[in-house]
Parts: sequence; structure tokens; C-alpha cells
Amino acid sequence: MGNGTTVQDFILEGFPAVQHLGILLFSVHLLAYLASITGNVVIVSIVCTNARLKTPMYFFLGIFSFAECCFTSTVIPKLLAIFLLGKQTVSFVACFIQAFVFVFIGAFGFLLIALMSVDRCVAICRPLHYPTIMNPRTCTLLIMACLTMTFTLITWVVVKVSQLSFCGPRVIPHFFCDLGPLIRLSCSDTSSVEALTFGLALLLLLSSLTVTITSYSSIVVTIVRLPSAKERQKAFSTCSSHLIVLSLMYGSSIFIYVKPKQTSRLESNREAALMNTVVTPLLNPVIYTLRNKQVHQALRETVCRIKISR
Repeated sequence: MGNGTTVQDFILEGFPAVQHLGILLFSVHLLAYLASITGNVVIVSIVCTNARLKTPMYFFLGIFSFAECCFTSTVIPKLLAIFLLGKQTVSFVACFIQAFVFVFIGAFGFLLIALMSVDRCVAICRPLHYPTIMNPRTCTLLIMACLTMTFTLITWVVVKVSQLSFCGPRVIPHFFCDLGPLIRLSCSDTSSVEALTFGLALLLLLSSLTVTITSYSSIVVTIVRLPSAKERQKAFSTCSSHLIVLSLMYGSSIFIYVKPKQTSRLESNREAALMNTVVTPLLNPVIYTLRNKQVHQALRETVCRIKISR
């Protein structure tokens, strides 16, 4: 807590224009939240228990689904409380904990998306070397490296923001604590912190996007060269669901974070943030289960085992 800080809590504004529809919005978001959690938990469960899915692709997908559960659970319960009970107050410490967890898991998700694209690139472009390159040890080291780097960078920037002075306004024009709105409320000179957060967002988003674009460019070139139309269709089908999730995540996040002034477009950021916190975690299990035959088979085997055990 920086010198001169007198604010002990913040008020999350939520969506004041539609707050009179609180019960309806609570119901809609609760259903979306439960569906998202259920779908992602199902993916994690079948990846952990089904021998068919003991591959790097599903290892990354299981971690991605678990991260999505944590990500949406960081934000949505408080939003539900705002809609139903009007509980908009959050303590200073709780606000920064929420901001840290949200940004940390979100940043890790983008690095994980990049790893998943590299995995698909190796599987399609170098299939004979795939088991050697993407072995369990390599996959585990890649995940640990991403977690370590993300934790270090996000801790650094959140600590810097928490050391600013907050001595006046305490209404956050958002439905959760995010770094941009918090910086806007500070009565300190925020130019260096804004430059830091902008640089960090640029580094994480654009570096992971560059890796992803490069990987999929190689995939497209390889697929086009496949001799049969059936093989090309199968390869495109494997990657298309990944691209849908990717475009939604990057589109909304670049709109929110990759801008030098954190004070701009905060109103529209709320709507864009709903895409990342509600829509994408809900679409993730739907896309990966409805478009994947191996997941279908694993689900059927799991259901059969449950029936037999009864």
C-alpha cells in the first residue's frame, strides 16, 4: 500500500444501466457460469481418466480447461452478487487479489494457447518426430516455464499498481477489479505504471500471438500439400475449433489491454471483458467436445463405466 493511501475499499459499478434487470441477468449469468464450469470439469475429468487422451494435445487441453474454470470463478461469483444482492463493495486487499489472479490466469492462458498451437504444428508438420519432440517431460517443462514467467511478471506489475496512492475516488467503472480501472483511480503520477502495464500486455499478447500465427501458417502450408481432400479436411477440422477460441480471446483482450492510455474506452471495456469471462469459457468445452471424435468416444466410455459400476 503506497504512502497517502486512505481508501480502504472500492465499489464495483457493474452495469448500472441494466441493474433494474438484476434477477434476469443473475439467472442468465448463473446458467452460463454453471454450464461453463460443468463443461470444463468434464473435459478435465475425461483427460485425466481416459487412456485414449494421454497425449500432449489433451494434456494441454486439460490444463487449459482447468485454467478456464479458475479464470471465470475469479470474476463471475462477484458479478452474480452484484446482480442479485447489490453487493458492490470490495476491500482494498481483496480487490488486488482478484486483479492479480485474473491477470495471472489470463496471461497464462495466452501462453498456453501458443503452446497448443506449437503442439498442433509439430503433430501435423512433423508427425514422425512428434512423439520424440513433444514427450511428457518436455510438455511439463513448457508448462512450468510459462507458469514461472507469468507469475513473476504479473506479480511485479500488480505490486507496482498496489503501491500507488488511492486517496479519493473509489468507484471502479467495471464489474471486477482490473488493473486499468484501478490505475485510473490513483491520485499518484501513473505514467510509469501505465507504460509498464502497456509494455507487459504488448509483450504477452503479441509474443504469444506471433508464435500462434507462425505455427498455424506452417500448418496451413502443410495441409495444402496433403494429397487427398479427406486428409486435408481432417487436418483442418482438428485445428478449426482451436482457431475459434483463439480469435475470441485475442480480439477482446487486445481491444482492452493493448493501448498506451489505461483511461481510454473503459466503458466499452466492460462489454469486451464479458467475452473473455463469460462467452469464451462457455464456448471452450462446447467447441472441443462437439467437434472432436476422440472426446466423443472418451465420453461414451466414461458414461458406460459409470453405468456398469452402478
